[in-house]
Amino acid sequence: MSATEATPRTPQPATSGGTSLRWRTVDIVIAAVLAVVGGVIFAIVNWTYHVLDPLFLGFPPSSGLITGLWLFPGVLAALVIRKPGAALFVEMVAAVISAIFGSSFGATVLLSGLVQGLGAELGAALLGRYRRFGLPVAIAAGTLTGFFGAVNDAFIMRWYPEYTDAWLWAYVACVSLSGLVIGILMWFVTRGLAATGVLGPLRSRGANRESVSGK
Repeated sequence: MSATEATPRTPQPATSGGTSLRWRTVDIVIAAVLAVVGGVIFAIVNWTYHVLDPLFLGFPPSSGLITGLWLFPGVLAALVIRKPGAALFVEMVAAVISAIFGSSFGATVLLSGLVQGLGAELGAALLGRYRRFGLPVAIAAGTLTGFFGAVNDAFIMRWYPEYTDAWLWAYVACVSLSGLVIGILMWFVTRGLAATGVLGPLRSRGANRESVSGK
């Protein structure tokens, strides 16, 4: 037996997207793409969402049900990239891009991006510890993204001074529900993308073969 054969081999950390939580160039590129797409969609929604206002005249806080249109990038980033900070990065950059295009919300979109990104990060960290990304994690990430965003809108930015406390909390509940739905949808989107093979370089490449729990 040679000296080489007798020496135990030290396991090497995953570096090609397996279980490593370190960011790689491909992660940054995909995150940037998601952020740009999200920012463009944000801008379009910012310009057009008022056409839906008549639907909520009976109960204005229910307008929070469409807020998921602003919540999806961070949740999708968390599920696709599966690295700490992905949701926050994508939400923040998307917010910056939407501000560049022009937004009636002005620079406040940056705070929205921050708190929404933190919500998605918290969901991924608490339930999945960035190791498991099943439906429960997607739901938690989406719901917390919505909850954080709604609390920011209602109680920090105070976009709705005419609302009673009950209406403000009803708005928070509606936005959180919208986030929950977005979490579920983004989980299915991630599985669909994985099935096409486009997520090959990423940790999520086998998402379509994972169980609902993410195992």
